[in-house]
Amino acid sequence: DIEDDRQFFASQGSLMARVRLELGDSPGVIFIDEIQRKTDAGLFLKGLYDMNLPYKFVVSGSGSLELKEKIQESLAGRKRVFTVDPINLHEFVNFKTGYKYEEKLQDFFMVEKNLAQRLLEEYLVFGGYPRVITAETADRKTEEIKDIYQSYVEKDIKGLLDVGKPQAFTDLLKILASQIGSLVNVAELSSTIGISVKTINSYIWYLERTYIISRVTPFYLNVRKEVTKAPVFYFFDPGLRNYLLGLFALPSLPAVLSGHLFENVVYNILKQTVNPPTTINFWRTRDNAEVDFVLRTGLATLPIEVKYKHIEKVQVSRSFRSFLVSYRPKKAYLAHLGETLTEKVGDTDLTLLPYYLLPTISHTPGV
Repeated sequence: DIEDDRQFFASQGSLMARVRLELGDSPGVIFIDEIQRKTDAGLFLKGLYDMNLPYKFVVSGSGSLELKEKIQESLAGRKRVFTVDPINLHEFVNFKTGYKYEEKLQDFFMVEKNLAQRLLEEYLVFGGYPRVITAETADRKTEEIKDIYQSYVEKDIKGLLDVGKPQAFTDLLKILASQIGSLVNVAELSSTIGISVKTINSYIWYLERTYIISRVTPFYLNVRKEVTKAPVFYFFDPGLRNYLLGLFALPSLPAVLSGHLFENVVYNILKQTVNPPTTINFWRTRDNAEVDFVLRTGLATLPIEVKYKHIEKVQVSRSFRSFLVSYRPKKAYLAHLGETLTEKVGDTDLTLLPYYLLPTISHTPGV
């Protein structure tokens, strides 16, 4: 973006002359932002890599799809890709408490229960985009999230992706925002919005690749009993989801809405802590039995139910019990706002788990 620096990107030689002026031949790290603005960026970086230089390059850009499409193939075997999600709940609490409890955050949640609950409620409403978090007033936060959304739709979507019907794209986003954690029927969306199934699938693909929504697919073994492969979706950021529905900056959210957002936040915690080959699925059957999340590694499973309330004693719902009886996992969790309590349910150790402890548990089923 700095005009005086563009001359150095005319060729690899020009850039290396500039770098050597600063670093000489000593090892160093070179940061390049908005790399997608460089024509043939992938080939340009490939040439730098193949020069066997003593430098490490950290390359970033805001246009995620453009970055991938123009760079990914050219750098096969020469790169590592990192995705920067919005600030998660634990990072948010650390920031809001001045990092005072960074090394003992679990103790903070257990001791400062009222403050921790207020911070959770604030996060559920405003989400985790840094510019939103650091804005000091609700009005300012609203302006920031509005700018983020408009920049995304008008710059990334309309310009970068050449979406032909921006209003239909916005309508799809709002519908997905209104039914987080619910089954998504693409044919119904097509009928409601008035665009083809192919276009709906294309728009959803764009939303996933630009880190707006995340797809969760169903867990099933017995196809005859389990529901068809309709997915559910969650938002990377709860604040953006609330903005789409006109709920952003409300002083408080109704309990039913908070429950859905809490489930979304739990999913984001799991997504950032679960590593392959373990997958995150959900479980639904035709007779409406369901479990919010099922972590799966091979045939081993770890079911996790989510409740936005304090639960005083272990209570197993019919749906949850149905899963425990059918699949007999070694462990199961019910994430909630209260304390830790474990009870044996058949062959399963079922634990009532405070939500803030989710990153600390073993996310590998059977361990």
